[in-house]
Amino acid sequence: MLKFVHRTFNQFINSQSLSGVVLALAAVLALIVSNSPWSEAYSRFVQWPGELRVGHDWLVLSKSLLHWVNDLWMAVFFFLVGLEIKREMLDGELASRSQALLPIGAALGGMALPALIYMGINAGDAVALRGWAIPAATDIAFALGILVLLGSRVPVSLKVFLTAVAIIDDLGAILIIAVFYTEGLSLSALMAAGLGVLVLAALNRAKVMAIGPYVAVGLVIWLCVYKSGIHATLAGVITALAIPLSDGRGGSPLRRAEHALHPWVAFAVLPMFAFVNAGVSLQGVTVATLLQTVPLGIAAGLLLGKVMGVFGASWLLIRFAGARLPAEASWHQFFGVCLVCGVGFTMSLFIGALAFEGRADDYQTQVKLGVLCGSLLSGVLGTVMLLRSGRSN
Repeated sequence: MLKFVHRTFNQFINSQSLSGVVLALAAVLALIVSNSPWSEAYSRFVQWPGELRVGHDWLVLSKSLLHWVNDLWMAVFFFLVGLEIKREMLDGELASRSQALLPIGAALGGMALPALIYMGINAGDAVALRGWAIPAATDIAFALGILVLLGSRVPVSLKVFLTAVAIIDDLGAILIIAVFYTEGLSLSALMAAGLGVLVLAALNRAKVMAIGPYVAVGLVIWLCVYKSGIHATLAGVITALAIPLSDGRGGSPLRRAEHALHPWVAFAVLPMFAFVNAGVSLQGVTVATLLQTVPLGIAAGLLLGKVMGVFGASWLLIRFAGARLPAEASWHQFFGVCLVCGVGFTMSLFIGALAFEGRADDYQTQVKLGVLCGSLLSGVLGTVMLLRSGRSN
């Protein structure tokens, strides 16, 4: 079992590295195409209509490709996130107080300070303040990909630390989406989703080890949650938390599902999300554009808020609460990893789309510019810091 866990973690690390590269290529391609003679074709592709019809007129969902990706495809991503959260809490870095203290404290600091910086910069603008949570997230694929590509310059303990921080960030983002970006609740649809959750709990209690029944119920919950007014991707997390960790015979349905799903999320779901969301026209973009309060707040939150929040909270916990610096890591390396935590691409774009949904397109452009600039600067500076750490482990 220990060999399986070790092999699974190594495969996870390697897949995240390559996923980060593919994600970056998809984002760069979107930027190139949206600023080329094919920009109109890109816009038509993103808005390509798609319809799901059940029965004659009993259920009709008509959405653009962009919305199908953000609402349905990303539910698969959130399903994987839910699996990772449950595994870490039951049998990983968050399974005990001593293990969980440092990454939980670091993640909380890394969510709170970027949000405060954003709110400070956008104080007095009620619409802009809706984006306060955008710089609070860390992109696990991009961030961990950077560390893996740096090889032996970064101890494995720091990669584990970053993974735990990013997973807690994702949990925080899930709660933020559920609480702050939900409007116009339908109680009947919410009650139907609740019945679906009870069915998931019954499957778990009955020790059903096949993944299929959970996924089937999860799809029904996705539809109910979508109709309820809560963002439908949360159904993926709810479904994942019901998957059993152990089958009692040395096997793990949860880990098997996680292992099977990683390639699809890494090389299909996230690259498609990046491609349809990262395209932004740079025509007319000037320094003044980047200094508007929304992109400035996002970039400052990711670049300054993340490193100050993660490093500051960690230092306090190590100094006063008995937490320890990750094994074989120097403070310089640790600071470099804190900088890399400012790479917030996927989840930041996702929250930005929710924050300014239905608002002028200019807000989405500002979100993309802020996320791209903040993530790029954080990644570059973190990489430079780690390369200059001068240690090989």
